[in-house]
Amino acid sequence: MWDVGLRMKPKGRHPDKALSAVKVRSLAKPGRYADGNGLYLNVDPSGAKRWVLRVVVRGKRRDIGLGGLSLVSLAEAREQALAYRKIARTGGDPLAERRRERTVVPTFEQVARSVHADRSATWKNPKHKAQWINTLTEYAFPALGSRRVDHIDTPDVLTVLSPFWLAKPETARRVRQRIGAVLDWATAAGFRSGANPIDGVEKGLPKQPDRSNHHAALPYPEVPKFIAALHKADANEIVRLALEFLVLTATRTSETVKATWDEIDPGQKTWTIPSARMKAKREFRVPLSPRAIEILGRARKLSIDSDYIFPGRFTGKPLSDMALLMTLRRMGLDATSHGFRSSFRDWASERTNFPREVCEQALAHLVENKVEGAYRRGDLFEKRRELMASWAAFASATQAAVISNGLADPGAERNRRWGE
Repeated sequence: MWDVGLRMKPKGRHPDKALSAVKVRSLAKPGRYADGNGLYLNVDPSGAKRWVLRVVVRGKRRDIGLGGLSLVSLAEAREQALAYRKIARTGGDPLAERRRERTVVPTFEQVARSVHADRSATWKNPKHKAQWINTLTEYAFPALGSRRVDHIDTPDVLTVLSPFWLAKPETARRVRQRIGAVLDWATAAGFRSGANPIDGVEKGLPKQPDRSNHHAALPYPEVPKFIAALHKADANEIVRLALEFLVLTATRTSETVKATWDEIDPGQKTWTIPSARMKAKREFRVPLSPRAIEILGRARKLSIDSDYIFPGRFTGKPLSDMALLMTLRRMGLDATSHGFRSSFRDWASERTNFPREVCEQALAHLVENKVEGAYRRGDLFEKRRELMASWAAFASATQAAVISNGLADPGAERNRRWGE
């Protein structure tokens, strides 16, 4: 006998497609009318008709509205009900799926600008901040900007990169990386699914030339000849002084062109670059050779009213790094100003006996070995002063003979002190 609290299920087969289009239109009495497989047509007292799917989602009964009859036909309601039942049967949530479908998916440009805004706060270099979005604006937005971010696939990225992949390899690699960052963000935000389209894009692109020698360097035996030619070059004197100072100090371009007078200690013959301007974000002391001091003396006469040692064309602005590069180009050199650091390092390895750690410290390179770095607290400054004096002697075409300890010939050292 059945317990009083239990209700018996209706006898007979469950309804399956019990409704028809004609019957749906004719129903007027308020109530719930079953079509089968959990699909019902609710007729409200007001006469409004709407579809409801009753389905079990992860062990719980859920009623999911599918829309009114005026917008959703019987055939469409059955199709949608079937799709939702399949999702529920595999352990999914039809409501979550519907919310995802109804979410307005942003365009590639909208996501790119959001990513740029989010990351801008962490970028200290204004130039990099502007370049990040400008490269996408110029190269990616024309093809991808108005596309929904979930509709972008590998062929679309290939279309963007192909025209300049070989002509502008470095720019192309940066655009590729930035497109990837935008699409990764879109995936994390739930607007995309699956692999990032940039992962396989290089399979459809030609191989770029070897870029292992990215910063083209002048072979160190040619540096003295270059310095001699630089003294006679048809270029602004401030530019010539800055370029020679960069070579003699083996510093990076930005470190040289943005150097200020308050960083120089003439008594100690030392240039202290603040941590904010160093790649490793650590203050760095540079020993100044006699020739470097001479350069500063001449620059002082040319930049009396400027805080910068090597001022640019506009008041209050430093010299542009492009000014150095263009001077090299006009002199017929296929090298970069940064490449002189490699020239210095090759010279130090092949023509001196200074220890490796002294040479690396002269370039402000961090110690790769963490244990060694933990115990090395000094900056080997006095040893570096000897090294940089020898380099200046070599670069300035004096007859500096390298001996066992890596120092220049004492007689040559005496003769070059302070212009003697």
